[in-house]
Amino acid sequence: MNKKDAIPAGGAAPRPVVMAADAANLCFIEPTEELKARLGPERFAVLAESATEPPFRNAYWNLHEPGVYLDAIDGTPLFASLAKYDSGSGWPSFWAPLDPERLELVEDLSYGMRRVEVRAKASGGHLGHLFEDGPAPTGLRYCLNSASLRFVPAKDLAAEGLAGLAALFEAD
Repeated sequence: MNKKDAIPAGGAAPRPVVMAADAANLCFIEPTEELKARLGPERFAVLAESATEPPFRNAYWNLHEPGVYLDAIDGTPLFASLAKYDSGSGWPSFWAPLDPERLELVEDLSYGMRRVEVRAKASGGHLGHLFEDGPAPTGLRYCLNSASLRFVPAKDLAAEGLAGLAALFEAD
């Protein structure tokens, strides 16, 4: 994925579709004791309870290694380092996902604000929020919690069963 591949040939990147806030889509992770034990307290709080980790004190905000970021619950590949940039926010930020169909965007009206929550579609895990102040070509900033992700370095993708994604990091 490079910036030119992220937009359609005819112009600007399509705007993401955001679901309206609704009691039916507030949280759809079954918060089992097994999941809580497997994730640990911080990851569980972020993914299942929509908590936010502190800025500048998380694993990936300043990581610059090539690789792929997976959903920490089920391992779905969500973002690549090729779309990661320093937003100055203190959280890992991306201008595009690997596949928008792997994400669910939901209106978030918590804390007296109107935001767009980003969730992993398959697991339902809370990842972070989407803002429209990102860089070209999308103008988007997927501002995510490190605790919601698991990073796989490009050199380890094949060993992790993600060999198909290794091509993203090969020289042209």
